[in-house]
Amino acid sequence: MSALIKPAGLISVDDYLKEELKSQVKHELIDGHVYAMAGVSANHERIAGNVYRKFGNHLENSPCEPFGSDMKLRVKDNFFYPDVMVDCQFDETEPYYTETPVLIVEVLSRSTRKNDETLKLMSYINLPSVQEYVLIEQDIADVTVLRRREGWLPKHYFLGDDITFEAIGLTLPVEDIYRRVQNQDVTAYLAGEDEDI
Repeated sequence: MSALIKPAGLISVDDYLKEELKSQVKHELIDGHVYAMAGVSANHERIAGNVYRKFGNHLENSPCEPFGSDMKLRVKDNFFYPDVMVDCQFDETEPYYTETPVLIVEVLSRSTRKNDETLKLMSYINLPSVQEYVLIEQDIADVTVLRRREGWLPKHYFLGDDITFEAIGLTLPVEDIYRRVQNQDVTAYLAGEDEDI
């Protein structure tokens, strides 16, 4: 989330949805205020792309499907653009947003961390369909998974670990999430792998 676009007055859900269809820039709607979405780094895009691709391949013959950061998530009258979502009962009568994801992924950055770990966390885990919320660091190798069945307690996964995304029955090595990512953790881990060969 970036700058507040319309500081004076609130915008309705209908007006937001109409404007968003015409806009060149994505905006989130939070408590009636519209916020422009900031651009992302190459590492952010690599991580989100890796996750989306792995989810998509795994779910190819499933009723569940992944969506990338162009699909809106509606939580009451707020609208967000998660980096990756998986939905198993998408409502085709509302083609521009979903309200029923089972799994939500956000890639953390300095500009989004506060909202991802507070406002979005509380919004997402209160959706009845959501089973897992995943927060992925881009500057270090650390993946946090919060699961409904575990009371939303965070579990951390690092390079060398496997993560099971229970909502979709997929287990991935953490290194698959960080493939091509340029940060010190990944570089050091790959150097260590080379020494073991």
